[in-house]
Amino acid sequence: MSLVSPTIRQQVISEAQQCCEYCQTQQCLIGMPLVIDHIIPLSLGGSSDRANLAASCYRCNEFKGAKTQGIDPETGETVTLFHPRQQVWAEHFAWTEEGTQIKGLTAVGRATVSALKVNNEYAIASRRIWVAENWHPPNI
Repeated sequence: MSLVSPTIRQQVISEAQQCCEYCQTQQCLIGMPLVIDHIIPLSLGGSSDRANLAASCYRCNEFKGAKTQGIDPETGETVTLFHPRQQVWAEHFAWTEEGTQIKGLTAVGRATVSALKVNNEYAIASRRIWVAENWHPPNI
């Protein structure tokens, strides 16, 4: 049994414009539904309240797991990961010019890019196809 009602699940995904709130991949491009991420995991005291829920693709959700912190590869410091309810994506991330990779603009962004492996070889290969078809990157 899911801890998140179907109504709340649909609200979260709709408010995210059917995109993963971490890597911005559109649900229609990944061939499967988005999942609900507990930003602060239940195992770490998080809740199933709307303020703690984010739309996520399976890949980002799998890599994030129960993490709430990551290492900024530029400074080596431990920082909190991106929080979609409290932070703005465009303040922490940007698309590279060719639109196939996400770059972290801040310590939070860099740590999140690294921890969630948003630029893994499979994601980049898919994004190349999507860019060629003008389906990507999304307008944020």
